Amino acid sequence: MDSEKFSRHLRPETISRIAICCALALSCGARAQGEADEPSAGVAALEAFLATVDTLSAEFRQDVWSADNELLETSVGTMSLKRPNQFYWHFETAPEMIVVADGSILWTYDVELAQVTRTPLREMPAATPAMLLSGDADWHDQFDVAKTYRLEGRDWVELVPKTPGGDYRSVLIGFNGDLPEQLELVDGLEEITRIELSSIRVNAPLDSSTFTFVPPPDADVSGSVE
Repeated sequence: MDSEKFSRHLRPETISRIAICCALALSCGARAQGEADEPSAGVAALEAFLATVDTLSAEFRQDVWSADNELLETSVGTMSLKRPNQFYWHFETAPEMIVVADGSILWTYDVELAQVTRTPLREMPAATPAMLLSGDADWHDQFDVAKTYRLEGRDWVELVPKTPGGDYRSVLIGFNGDLPEQLELVDGLEEITRIELSSIRVNAPLDSSTFTFVPPPDADVSGSVE
C-alpha cells in the first residue's frame, strides 16, 4: 500500500476532517493576509459554529498542492459530521476511500485494496481539524489564533496547534456567516490541502447508520481497538 497516498487522503478528516474539516478554491497566494477587517470576525464565526451546530453535511472538493504550487491530487466526495466525535468522509475519486469515526473508533477503508484500518479515537490528537469541528473539547486548549482577516467576502481565522511537531502546521478556515465553507491545511513539508464545501446542510437529522462502519467480509482489517 502506498503510505503517502493513504495519509494524504486522511488529512481532511484528521478535516475536515473536517473538514471540516480548507481554503479550497483559492490559489496558494490567497493565503496572504489580505486587508484587515474586523479581526475578530473569524474567531466569532468559529465560536458560533461550535456553539450552535450539532450536525453538518456537505459535498467537498479536495486539492493537494506541493510547496512549489504543483497540483498533486484532486478528490471529490461527500462528508457528514455529528458532534461529538462522529464524522464520515467518502472520497469518491479513485483511489476510493471511506473514513468513519463512530464516536470511539476511527475506521479507514481503502475500497480498491480492500484494506481497513481501525484506530481508537482517544489516540487521535485533539488538535486536528476533524476533532476541532466535530469534537467536544475546548479549542482554546489545543490551538492558538495566528491571524484573522476578511478576504473575498469570507471571514478567515488561521489556527496553529499549541503543541508543534504534528502532522500539520496550521489550519485556515474561511467562514461565510457562521458556516465553514473553505479550509486549508499546511503540513510540515509545506504541502497544502485545500477543501471546499458546498451544498452545506446544518442541523439536519442524520441517520445513526451514517457513522456506523462494518468491515466488508473480504477486507483485511488491521489496528487495535483496545
